[in-house]
Amino acid sequence: MFNIALFGAGRIGQVHSANIDSHKETCLYSVVDPFGDNAQKLCDKYGAKQQTTEEALSDPNVHGVLIASATDTHAELITLAAKAGKAIFCEKPIHLDMATVKECLATVKECNVPLFVGFNRRYDPQFRRVKELLGLGNIGKAESLLITSRDPSPPPAEYVKVSGGMFRDMTIHDFDMARFIMGEDPVSIYAQGSNLVDPEIGKAGDIDTAFIVMKFPSGAMATITNSRRSGYGYDQRIELHGEKGLLKAENIYENAVQQWSDEAGCVSAKPEFFFLQRYASAYQAEWNHFVDVLSGKAQPECGGYDGEQALNLADKALESLKTGKEVKL
Repeated sequence: MFNIALFGAGRIGQVHSANIDSHKETCLYSVVDPFGDNAQKLCDKYGAKQQTTEEALSDPNVHGVLIASATDTHAELITLAAKAGKAIFCEKPIHLDMATVKECLATVKECNVPLFVGFNRRYDPQFRRVKELLGLGNIGKAESLLITSRDPSPPPAEYVKVSGGMFRDMTIHDFDMARFIMGEDPVSIYAQGSNLVDPEIGKAGDIDTAFIVMKFPSGAMATITNSRRSGYGYDQRIELHGEKGLLKAENIYENAVQQWSDEAGCVSAKPEFFFLQRYASAYQAEWNHFVDVLSGKAQPECGGYDGEQALNLADKALESLKTGKEVKL
């Protein structure tokens, strides 16, 4: 049984705490959060205890840490956990500043501890099946990838101000997905964006609607379309075209029932409401993988390099947006 210290008792921390508790090989040992009430609720629910950062990282009973705290704490906690010799699971991103990311990853390498970065969409069964079928040669060589990612509604402008912007906060998932599916690092990126959804987001210096085009060494291309608003649920789709055919992963719907009538035609359910519902199985699958890492059965499939590359693409997309030019990578 592996004892896990959870850093962060917020929304994502609550998702992870349930997965830690439900896995037969892991135990939620402790919760670290400056908001003691939130931490205590999880402790009461799962029979864990509250610890400080220092207590958790110096505790020999803690085998691994799961970092689901505020973004600006990730790099510091990764560094401290690495120096303490703990296996590390960290929610994306590692940090919003590239220099800080590089410094953090150098420490992880020096301490020789496993680091898994939680780009959970890699573990969505639908998207993973597309990757597997491409690998089996079912559509031949990949030629173009289309990624659609639209949130049901925009976040508050106050959140936007501290999020690092749309590319670092939202599109970063799609940058990682493009690298994951194509199996290559892109050689160029071009981005365009607008403020169409919420004027307050524009006042905060960000965009809420974007198109990004990336080109890969093989000549294949990927297009990402993002919006902070869909109005009909959480829109998450990919389409991969190859020399021999096409692979598509559609939305997951609230239910699979269709009602047909002369008056209304076909009426069906909307896509799942948001990421907590849409990617519930992905969160479980990525935790299963991390347990394999803890037990020595696997190396992290999504590590520090992947976190660094996703942030780099976000930074370069922002550069392209500001300059109006394609950026070489």
